[in-house]
Amino acid sequence: MSNPFAPEVIEAITHHMNTDHIADTLVICQGAGGRPDAEDARMTGFDATGADFAVTAAGVESAVRIAWARPLSERAEVRPEIVRLYKSSVGE
Repeated sequence: MSNPFAPEVIEAITHHMNTDHIADTLVICQGAGGRPDAEDARMTGFDATGADFAVTAAGVESAVRIAWARPLSERAEVRPEIVRLYKSSVGE
């Protein structure tokens, strides 16, 4: 499946997450990403089926992929899906 999101959309959303939602990104990776040991996290990209993150734990960086609940095809669908990941990570 090709990525339905243009590079500028991916850049805008990852930049927003990595500058305005740093703590939320870490929570998502610790919870939904299955990395409770993560000390730092940043979003590196996403496509129709999920989001990609770089997670640092014990000084070692590794990749984490978190699947969306369903395939996405429009920019407006990304925010609600990120919110869903956050809420599931904090037990809401």
